[in-house]
Amino acid sequence: MDDIIDLGAFPIHRPDSAQYLELVERCRSALRRDGMFNLVGFLKPGATERAVAEIAPVMANASHLHKRRHNIYFKKEVEGLQPGHPALRLCETINHTVCADQLPNSVVVRVYEYPPFIDFLAATMEKPKLFHMADPLARANVMAYRDGEALNWHFDRSEFTTTLLLQSPSQGGAFEYRTSLRSDDDPNYDGVAQLLEGKDAECRTLDLAAGTLNVFRGKNTAHRVTTVRGERERIIAVFSFYERPDVQFSDEERIGFYGRAA
Repeated sequence: MDDIIDLGAFPIHRPDSAQYLELVERCRSALRRDGMFNLVGFLKPGATERAVAEIAPVMANASHLHKRRHNIYFKKEVEGLQPGHPALRLCETINHTVCADQLPNSVVVRVYEYPPFIDFLAATMEKPKLFHMADPLARANVMAYRDGEALNWHFDRSEFTTTLLLQSPSQGGAFEYRTSLRSDDDPNYDGVAQLLEGKDAECRTLDLAAGTLNVFRGKNTAHRVTTVRGERERIIAVFSFYERPDVQFSDEERIGFYGRAA
């Protein structure tokens, strides 16, 4: 794996080492303080380019065009909200998606399945254990955003979101986020409405470099990717981990995200 991950800078394979413990504590502190951490250069430059080369033909010829109008919750109805509430404002997401089953033995899947990687993530999130998602499609996705495409405002279903940026676009494609916009006890519908209206002063923008591992609290952090401009795609891998085993999407969810159930 040392030909893919910079294990010298990020010794995730040596959990008993002082360097590993320092790295974990640094990531934990960033999660507590900022709701996210970023490890720039987690993937070696050659591995990043190799991953993009593996993905490119599949993305060009066999990706699913995911285009949908949705609210920030990806739900038709939200308990406690009347239709027409500004927190249910509709927006549009457009991207191209490749699933794990289309990329066997790829750099992306090898990183996802690398045992020290999931153990390291559990340590940074202060979880006793994490499990790989059992869903053969959703466990690891690669998403490309082309000229005019964007991922619009949403919350994730899992507490933490783990991504690897593989290619930055020519223009646009910035990651915008609002940490802790809601909590498990307070949905903060009025705050959500303010964000969607562009009136949240705590909204932040992050420009990521290719090869960066990004982990953030996606369940309660609203986030989006702004519209990409230019010929160069924004390409990012998204990994799914859970605190319980055997998690899978329903057929309806798979069709909604990937255009197929299996």
